[in-house]
Amino acid sequence: MDTTTLAAFLAVDLLLIFTPGADWAYAITAGLRDRSVVPAVAGLVAGYAGYTLLAVAGLVVIVASSGTLLTALTVAGSGYLVWLGWGVLRQPVTLTAAGAGPGSGSSSRVRVMLRGAGTSGLNPKALLLYFSLFPQFIDPAGVWPVAGQTGLLGLLHMTACAVVYLTVGILARTVLGTRPSAARAVTRASGVLMIVIGGFLLVEGLAV
Repeated sequence: MDTTTLAAFLAVDLLLIFTPGADWAYAITAGLRDRSVVPAVAGLVAGYAGYTLLAVAGLVVIVASSGTLLTALTVAGSGYLVWLGWGVLRQPVTLTAAGAGPGSGSSSRVRVMLRGAGTSGLNPKALLLYFSLFPQFIDPAGVWPVAGQTGLLGLLHMTACAVVYLTVGILARTVLGTRPSAARAVTRASGVLMIVIGGFLLVEGLAV
């Protein structure tokens, strides 16, 4: 693939990544609650890694073209986001003297990572992103095979997500780490955002 195509894809992809959504809300919450935002971001990226593997295997097209599967994914994903958002509202962040919330053990890190993977992996918008955006930058007659081009675009997307969400989480900790009341307000706003996004996706999915 030529650099012009990759640069164009990255520009569009970054525009989408910079649009706040469930991933942003989860990264901000993790940045305020946990001693490290890395497990949360690793989970988010792992969810997209799953989509990349599906795209390389050609299964994304099959899933996206099936109304039943897409509706089931939408319902599951929206319900998961609502559940996460409600959990955030029930237990807003409480900063310790070290500037971090609870959850520093290895088992907690695993849970944070799994929740991150669920946040991105159960998001039907991610499936549509791979289904609608990727084909526009793939050349079936190119030197690279379609699977190779798809894998490269997926790798670029995951790398961009990792950089942006790490930055978001670290900035949330840096800016709000010494402001407990502001941190609680932002955490609650993140929870509300998850619930709103989940509700919107649920209505949208059931309306299809």
